[in-house]
Amino acid sequence: MRHAADIDPARGAQRFGRLTCRSGERSSMRGLPDIDRFGVVGAGTMGAGIAQVAATEGYEVVMRDVEQAFLDDGFERIEDSLDRLVDGDHLDRETADDARERITGTLDLADLADCDVVVEAALEDMAVKQDVFADLDDLVADDVVLATNTSTLSITTIAAATDAPERVVGLHFMNPVPIMEGVEVVVGERTSDEAVAIAHDVSGALGKTTWESDDKPGFVVNRVLMPWINEGIRALDQGIATMDDIDQGMKLGTNVPMGPLELADHIGLDVCLHATETLHEELGDRYKPAYLLKRKVEAGLLGKKSGEGFYEYD
Repeated sequence: MRHAADIDPARGAQRFGRLTCRSGERSSMRGLPDIDRFGVVGAGTMGAGIAQVAATEGYEVVMRDVEQAFLDDGFERIEDSLDRLVDGDHLDRETADDARERITGTLDLADLADCDVVVEAALEDMAVKQDVFADLDDLVADDVVLATNTSTLSITTIAAATDAPERVVGLHFMNPVPIMEGVEVVVGERTSDEAVAIAHDVSGALGKTTWESDDKPGFVVNRVLMPWINEGIRALDQGIATMDDIDQGMKLGTNVPMGPLELADHIGLDVCLHATETLHEELGDRYKPAYLLKRKVEAGLLGKKSGEGFYEYD
């Protein structure tokens, strides 16, 4: 088990300009040395990835979803991911097998009651998230941090469903979680400094490097990324260049590993559309979704996960 003394001090963001402590915030939340058991709500792409990373680092994990089929799919994702890491010599077989054994699936949210930290990765829907957090607030101990993996929704609004909004914080993992190093720590209006510090510590214990964002629409990543993706889609739709040339130009011209169309396929065009629509609603027409993006989603061409988006996949 990795505790605070074991974490690489280079990991975790420098935290500049932190807000001052808020009145009434908790004084003794369960910190990293006391965390042995992770709760994960959601067994989809992000939830399964978070569960896998926590288990690989030696933590016991309880992963909950609402249907057995979703749990089964989540475990299949985890096993496939672990196998790829072993095949690529990024992980040894014993560590992979031990990680899989540390993850328990459940359909009952109450099974997360004994967890030392909980990360929610359910549907990107405010009503769903508020229901989950209201239930978690009643179930888990008062000193447990509750984190949400939302990529665009307000941490403050999610936390308002609880009686203890000071313990709610954003932990926005990047996809795919086992590969991507970064985690965005998002600070709600009433998130305590202690909860923020624990969020950074937990991310570091999972081998991640953090940066911090205030609770503004899109945070850092999607606020900058979604307009970039949309402009790439508009450039294609307007005949400025081919798909290959748009992606190649951005990769060679800006040193990014994926161009906007390839990345959109990787994220999921439905996810990109939902994020952009949320930003458009909050921030105005500069975030208006590209017409071609909407058309692709309406046609069911969602990217890599559906076998076809801008590109085709086996």
